[in-house]
Amino acid sequence: MQLYKRLSRVGFLQNSYAFKFLFIAFLGIHIPLIGILFFVLYAPQSASSMTILLFALVMTLVATGITLVVLKRLIRPIELASSALNNYRKNRTMPLLPIEYKDEAGLLMRYILETIQDNEKYINEKQDLMYLLSHDLRTFTGNSQSLSELILAEKPTETVAQYAELIYQSTTQQLHFIESFLKLLKVQDEIAKRLPELQNISFVDINSSVEQQVKQQLTLKNIKLNSTIDVKDKALLINSELLVRVLVNLIDNAIKFSYPDSEIMIKYYIKDERMMITITDNGLGFNMNQSDAIFQKFTDQKKLGTANESSTGIGLYLCKTIVEKYKGRLIASSEGVNKGATFTLSF
Repeated sequence: MQLYKRLSRVGFLQNSYAFKFLFIAFLGIHIPLIGILFFVLYAPQSASSMTILLFALVMTLVATGITLVVLKRLIRPIELASSALNNYRKNRTMPLLPIEYKDEAGLLMRYILETIQDNEKYINEKQDLMYLLSHDLRTFTGNSQSLSELILAEKPTETVAQYAELIYQSTTQQLHFIESFLKLLKVQDEIAKRLPELQNISFVDINSSVEQQVKQQLTLKNIKLNSTIDVKDKALLINSELLVRVLVNLIDNAIKFSYPDSEIMIKYYIKDERMMITITDNGLGFNMNQSDAIFQKFTDQKKLGTANESSTGIGLYLCKTIVEKYKGRLIASSEGVNKGATFTLSF
């Protein structure tokens, strides 16, 4: 950027990026000519035509090399703007771009920075609005649920009790959906602000945290969780907290679609130099033509669990979003309906 800054201080070059290139090219073209003129004027009279020719050739090559190097340095503002835009697109990192230059490259950097800032403002305002609306909806739904509980507590007639029970069940599902929606907003905001960096993950600790968090759900359906840990630790881009969150969501999903008195298997191992984690159940399963659809946001492939547990359709979407943010892959496979399913994480 130093060359670009210096040229931007030259009066007739300030407002045109093209003029900067033409100016450097003009100088580069004339360096050999100037060199030859000085050589002819000051070289010994005995210098042969071949010597002059070789000198001209060397000067041309040197001038061309210097010109190319200088032009490469002159495109630094374009490289900086491209890198800033790419980093924002991939990691949502705010760039630091100079905005004081008046030529086309300077305007490009300014417009990129202003566009990113406007986009961030829009995203934040949208997130705040969604949080506000979700919070208000949760309050209203909670009030309706509380009223239905009060009606049921008064021991009403059978018909009124049925209506109150329906209201209670409906508001419970609404609250569950709102909580899931808020969770989606929070996770998306969280992973957008975190930059991936390698850190050592202890899979013994990870597995212990996961088992503790799913213990109650396993007990309710009398399902056994079998863990196989072939790799004790490994450096990954994803952090422990988010990995635990993904695994808990996947095991919750497996519990939901597993039959009582069955088992779920989780295995940590290395395959083809990749860290692998598989979660396998013997539950409802699915047709393989649905394997991509189940990861879609608010998927229409959602269904009730084996104990009529409801589904919001965003749990697997969240898991895949988190995993792919940290350079991993998450896939689902099944041999068919009622033949169980396997979810495979790889990093």
